[in-house]
Amino acid sequence: MSEQGFKDYRLGEEITRSLDSLGYHQPTEVQRKVIPFALERKDMTVKSHTGSGKTAAYGIPICELLEWQENRPQALILTPTRELADQVTQDIMNIGTYKRIKATAIYGKQPFYRQKVQLQQRNHVIVGTPGRLIDHIEKQTIDLEQIKFLVIDEADEMLNMGFIEHVEKIIRELPQNRMTMLFSATLPKDVEHLCRKYMNHPLNIEVQTEARTTSQIEHYIYSVRDENKLNLLRDVTIVENPDSCIIFCRTQLRVEVVFKELEKSGYPCGRIHGGMEQDDRTEMMNAFKQGEFRYLIATDVAARGIDIENISHVINYDFPQENESYVHRIGRTGRAGKSGTAISFATPSEDKFVANVQQYIGFEIPKSNPPSKEVLARTSAAFEEKLRIQGTVKKDRSSRRNQEILKLYFNGGKKKKIRAVDFVGTIAKIDGVSAGDIGIITIEDNASYVDILNGKGHLVLNIMKNTTIKGKLLKVHQANRK
Repeated sequence: MSEQGFKDYRLGEEITRSLDSLGYHQPTEVQRKVIPFALERKDMTVKSHTGSGKTAAYGIPICELLEWQENRPQALILTPTRELADQVTQDIMNIGTYKRIKATAIYGKQPFYRQKVQLQQRNHVIVGTPGRLIDHIEKQTIDLEQIKFLVIDEADEMLNMGFIEHVEKIIRELPQNRMTMLFSATLPKDVEHLCRKYMNHPLNIEVQTEARTTSQIEHYIYSVRDENKLNLLRDVTIVENPDSCIIFCRTQLRVEVVFKELEKSGYPCGRIHGGMEQDDRTEMMNAFKQGEFRYLIATDVAARGIDIENISHVINYDFPQENESYVHRIGRTGRAGKSGTAISFATPSEDKFVANVQQYIGFEIPKSNPPSKEVLARTSAAFEEKLRIQGTVKKDRSSRRNQEILKLYFNGGKKKKIRAVDFVGTIAKIDGVSAGDIGIITIEDNASYVDILNGKGHLVLNIMKNTTIKGKLLKVHQANRK
């Protein structure tokens, strides 16, 4: 089969243009297997590893099939974690930029009223965690009557977190005439039962697990007593001198301990775990993505679905007790064809977990000896020099796309009786600007946000400072929120 590009799927011009601006040129294996059938609205189960490009595998056909004119949500995407919900929402918005697709993330630890207001806007796609979605269903603050597409992402993790009953409860609230896609790294019996019960003759698509196929990841394991882990971590990072590294710990307390020790030693680092406020977690993850620090110490909340480019190393400070967790953790490195290194620490009492993982991934993880004094002496100067160098700000797909898009804030909304059509009518009259240059418009009670596309944002911003909307001169500036 010849090399296939996204243009071969006969996607609309808006979606093709977004994919080009995001740097998507050749589909990955999971995208090649999923997209043609998804465009035909076939139900399917997809067994696929993290880092395989599965979000785009369902996001591209959903954005293509959505009807922009419909004000009510047409797609529902269920995710197990808040971080994954945010990531998927951003990916959908990126893919649907030029079609003006609006996606909203709904999850716990956020003000319910704020979400209620968001759900009253036009939303094409809702991305959410099961618990908070059920809250909105019970309080009748979410409209699911026009849902035509359901995606259950990371279904095995839903099961591990005890969400399967919640997922079933949500499914029962949806129209029966819909397309359903389920993505999972593994397919436990409970997940298979869910598929048989709620899907219509689903296709079964499998992409081999990452640990079996990813030759560009080097795996190493060190046997170490728990009390010696911190010293070993320092020695290993001196020798490896990673450009960007995630260090996984089993508990929130361990994350805090390791973070404080590394910070005290001058490492440019941050941390993320479930005990932190969601806004703090999001801010920390964004800072790491942008290269503001090189070491992220994390629990498994950072192991699933977080797309960060160019992670050179993953270190399992605490060896995972579940096979899938190992695969998902190491899946943070070696992404998009790049090389990576996965290093694990294991205490003698964890030998059984190591044996289980090795059986699961199909090979023995090579054992390493702690770095010698000679090696440490030889590598420490380069390590110290890199510590002194300020991190280089990274540009991800969103930032590349955002060079062409400017989000504007206006200090007027529903209470001033301003509608989306008022913005379109006014902005489209500016010389050199057309309705096609206007993206997503969000109208709140006292504020409005308007995306200006095609690099015309600053032109519109300057003109609108002296232009009235419905006879009102609104304050306008570049929005400081996504």
